[in-house]
Amino acid sequence: MEKVKFGIIGGSGLYDMEELTDRSEVSVDTPFGAPSDSFILGTIGGKRVAFLARHGRGHRILPSELNFRANIYAMKKLGVERVLSASAVGSLKEGIVPLDILLPDQFVDRTRGRVSTFFGAGLAAHIAFADPICPDLLERTHRAATAAGVRTIKGGTYLCMEGPAFSTRAESNLYRSWGMDVIGMTNLQEAKLAREAEICYLTIALVTDYDCWHQSHESVTVEMIIDNLRQNSRNAQSIIVATLRTLDEQRKCRCGDALRYALMTDRAMIPAETLRKLDLIVGKYLA
Repeated sequence: MEKVKFGIIGGSGLYDMEELTDRSEVSVDTPFGAPSDSFILGTIGGKRVAFLARHGRGHRILPSELNFRANIYAMKKLGVERVLSASAVGSLKEGIVPLDILLPDQFVDRTRGRVSTFFGAGLAAHIAFADPICPDLLERTHRAATAAGVRTIKGGTYLCMEGPAFSTRAESNLYRSWGMDVIGMTNLQEAKLAREAEICYLTIALVTDYDCWHQSHESVTVEMIIDNLRQNSRNAQSIIVATLRTLDEQRKCRCGDALRYALMTDRAMIPAETLRKLDLIVGKYLA
């Protein structure tokens, strides 16, 4: 299986990358089941990348149904060290307007019962997650977006809700009172699992609309949101292409050793089946 260092996860509206050349399609098996779809391997700006449609081609998978572990594990199996993840979001602030792009550096979890760790089953680990986004990837992506002429806000908090229904107005106003910036349904679990897999991770949050708190909400139509989604998808692709061109082969952050002090369980006490499943993730620390 071909190994690549760069991964792209496309969210709502971003089911493919037009710039991908020299394409091949590969299915990746994981101990956690099947990823959302086959991966498209291709070249962008001279770099080999792996692209995954988060919700599957044709948008078949609800946020609560996503197999986040399989998606991130498959990226790891392909050799990916950096992931750029695009996601449609609603704005919770007047100053963050539709068609803006926000690069969050924090998350708040409002999901219920989603699996967001590779660990358990006899192996305990606790990663540091105070700063959930790779700082080097954040800085490079913001510079690339600015150079590409796309209005992009660096930093902010992404509230991850359960869905699939959108917020009530009361919930939306509650989240605003907490100081949240945008709201979406997918990226928190990806960020946690990427950190456990020692993969650099960044969310490119594509603002399609104001959440239901806004006084103009009633005038927003589905057609308007879809149009914004299409425009944001084009902008996201421009940012991703520009960012990939800036990335060196060697990482300069600490994401690659996130598990160094996180594993808690005595090696002799870890079940053999758990070791087998997680060898790709923890093997270098338990050899």
